Amino acid sequence: MIIDIIRRASIIVALPLMLASCSSDTDAAKPLSIEELNLINDGEGQMRVTTIDNHADSLLLRSKSTYFVDDDLRSEAYATLAARMVTTVTDPSQDGVGIAGPQVGILRRVVAVQRFDKEGEPFEVYPNVHIEAVGDEMAVGSEGCLSVPGMRGDVERYSKIRLMYTDPVSLMPVEEIVEGFTAVIFQHECDHLDGILYIDRILE
Repeated sequence: MIIDIIRRASIIVALPLMLASCSSDTDAAKPLSIEELNLINDGEGQMRVTTIDNHADSLLLRSKSTYFVDDDLRSEAYATLAARMVTTVTDPSQDGVGIAGPQVGILRRVVAVQRFDKEGEPFEVYPNVHIEAVGDEMAVGSEGCLSVPGMRGDVERYSKIRLMYTDPVSLMPVEEIVEGFTAVIFQHECDHLDGILYIDRILE
């Protein structure tokens, strides 16, 4: 595996000046395609996790994700996708703390994250998600990724974020402040929605 050092270095230099993970300037919302619906409804339970070891997967993982339209958030397909994402990331074969749409082959702005900052540390799913940094404080921590098997590396992330997403029931925008390790997970997973992998941010 070859890491693009030039690209990685430019991202790290720009990191304090840019949004830590998700941005709101992605493509406009559009309905789920037939291909996406087929993938969501193909079987039950765990979905296949895309990895950089597969050429087609790698191209997908480097693509930007789009937003859901309201009708899709109300649909059985979205409920199925959300449930299957949680099943996938919690399966013993993965045992992760978060997963993003592109990691299950769906280029949509949706992440499932374990909320270590909540009682019971539940997994929750966030559609149309994006985040902004809050303050300048950053911390370095070790990260791995289900889509980058067999590797770990130190990454610098913001310690506090403003999380924004759509409530799939009310369809209203939601905003909350998240700190600590859970904020790091959100930044890692939301990076996937912009085609960024944690290996792009590894510190030398």
